[in-house]
Amino acid sequence: MTAQNSATLASPIAVRGSARGGTALAALGVTTFSLTFPGTAWGLESFGPWSLVALRGVLAAVVAGGLLLALRVPLPAREHWAGLSVVAMGVVVGFPLLTTLALQTSTTSHAAVVVGLLPLTTAVVSSLRTGARPSGRFWSAAVTGAAVVLGFTLGQSGGSLSTGDLYLFGALLVCAAGYTEGGRLARVLPGWQVIGWALVLCLPVGLVGSAVGLAYEPVHLNWHGVAGLVWVAAGSSFFGLYVWYRGMAEIGAVRASQLQLAQPLLTLVWSVALLGERLSPAAPVAACAVLVCIAVTQRVK
Repeated sequence: MTAQNSATLASPIAVRGSARGGTALAALGVTTFSLTFPGTAWGLESFGPWSLVALRGVLAAVVAGGLLLALRVPLPAREHWAGLSVVAMGVVVGFPLLTTLALQTSTTSHAAVVVGLLPLTTAVVSSLRTGARPSGRFWSAAVTGAAVVLGFTLGQSGGSLSTGDLYLFGALLVCAAGYTEGGRLARVLPGWQVIGWALVLCLPVGLVGSAVGLAYEPVHLNWHGVAGLVWVAAGSSFFGLYVWYRGMAEIGAVRASQLQLAQPLLTLVWSVALLGERLSPAAPVAACAVLVCIAVTQRVK
């Protein structure tokens, strides 16, 4: 057997292992993201929305920038900066700001409706961006899962619409664009470097925003507020995005996005545990239905 034949025979095993690892990383990212809204709600106990978002970006940029410096990571190539700007505006600034503003008037369960629609939006944006054409069965499972999540979360919030809906739908669009571009860049740059450079790129905006926000918004420090800020900065803004982009680079943005169908259900679980909200008896049924849809999307092309 030649070396070439040996490599050819081994490659399916490597591909399967890579797919499993990518799925696990993307799932870890989704779990981290599911704590973002509860963490934001905690943070809003101490900080105003603009201050919270700006401080979140600054702290995350300090962590990311420190790691980039410590490891002496070279600057990205010139052709990557446009994509990093899309990630920065969509994921680092746009989504946190719009969802935080929405949570001023919306409950976490209502905001989870947007998270439930995010996988489908990301899949559409990714298909337009990359030219991918998932199968009809894939889309059927994705739409069914999104419908289950939408129906469940609307039922949890009584079917009413909040005044923050425009913020939430805007967050949906900018985040889908950022996720798609981040997934593309993570194929040529390590995932943590993609989000790291995007965070560093937004540091000047965060510093100015922090100064202005803290000057005009009241601060009432408590441990909930500080813990919420630390989580959304270190967890949601850096670690979660790091593993998410790594996973997306392995299994593709369209398929990885379908794992997010479970995110609003996880958010509701954390809302019960951390915010004291009551969970509907329909939650286990909806969770099982969503998991079936996720399983289908992971097995079709």
